Amino acid sequence: MKLIGSKTEIEFREILMKGHVSLFNDQSYFPLLSILKEEVPNMKTAYFINSIPEQGETFYTMLIDLNTIVKLEISRSEQKLLSPVETQSVNNYKKGLSKMKQTQLAVALDLAKIDIDNHTN
Repeated sequence: MKLIGSKTEIEFREILMKGHVSLFNDQSYFPLLSILKEEVPNMKTAYFINSIPEQGETFYTMLIDLNTIVKLEISRSEQKLLSPVETQSVNNYKKGLSKMKQTQLAVALDLAKIDIDNHTN
């Protein structure tokens, strides 16, 4: 999907960047970041694609590089992983997504590419 700088893309970019900064800088996300680093040691960057808070846990779907989506279930009280981390290729994840979710993913991929390019230069 080609990004065109639409209002929707700009809004997604702001939300994704805010979540990214929070994940790496906000103390409340330290347990999640620690789990990600432990479970996915080759993680290059991370962007929240989806998070679903439930009564005792939160389900996260995250882009961790240009090719990989991870899904995690984290206990809200103990901040521990509740089930094995699921990994999925971006291409497989993309199948069946709504146009809006495809746009969100395209923006996240663009941001991840910038992060990865900045770390390799």
